Amino acid sequence: MKRTDLIQMRMREAGVVVEIQGGYGMQRRMYAMGIRPGKRIVKVSSQLWRGPVTVEVDNFQVAIGFGMAARIIVEVP
Repeated sequence: MKRTDLIQMRMREAGVVVEIQGGYGMQRRMYAMGIRPGKRIVKVSSQLWRGPVTVEVDNFQVAIGFGMAARIIVEVP
């Protein structure tokens, strides 16, 4: 298993969230979206030039900004 951030994941690739690198505000926002360590996450789409990244968590799709996505560390098989 390798660790990577959401930006580096390929489309439709799944993994498990290992760590959210950020302060209290960022972690609180991610937890509110259902993104927390131990959760399975699937990258649905991303934009080319630093656009938002869409992910699926618990059968819901949410869009995350490029900067936030870069700080979510995922373990991919």
